[in-house]
Amino acid sequence: MFFYYPPMTYPAWLTDYYFYITWFFSLLFFSIGWAIFYRYGKFSYAVNLGCFWKTVVMVVLTTVSLGVPNYLNIKFDGEHGQEGESIELSVDKLVWHDHNGSEKKQLDLNTITSVYQETITLNQYAPPKIFIVAAKPPLRDSLFVTTNLKDYQSFLSELSKRTGVEARLNIR
Repeated sequence: MFFYYPPMTYPAWLTDYYFYITWFFSLLFFSIGWAIFYRYGKFSYAVNLGCFWKTVVMVVLTTVSLGVPNYLNIKFDGEHGQEGESIELSVDKLVWHDHNGSEKKQLDLNTITSVYQETITLNQYAPPKIFIVAAKPPLRDSLFVTTNLKDYQSFLSELSKRTGVEARLNIR
């Protein structure tokens, strides 16, 4: 039985709640901006240059407070989203565990039909994903590992030996 896992650079609670933390601070920034705007803003009902600058300030404030957490969350997920997850390769099964240790997905080795690397990585911060596809009609399922997986090349060679399916990789 083999266990393959990437190292954890962040605690599990941070990987679980990172999205909430970034959105909390972003909306806190947004509400502080509105509070300052209402406290010190000089309001008139005329359309003038002052109205234009207030609108620009609020548009920039809104764009920053909505865009920054999206950017940070996509980057964090790409770089650290699979940390702590592990792959267990037993005699007849491939089992994927999440970073908390609970079993998430299980594939029979005799149903694996292909192992290939994704052709396009949409998240520039994410390492390349290597998909393991199992098909047993009428069901089809897959899981993926990344090149961050500790000793992923030996894992893929061991998987190829046990399944007879060669991995198609184009590692950058």
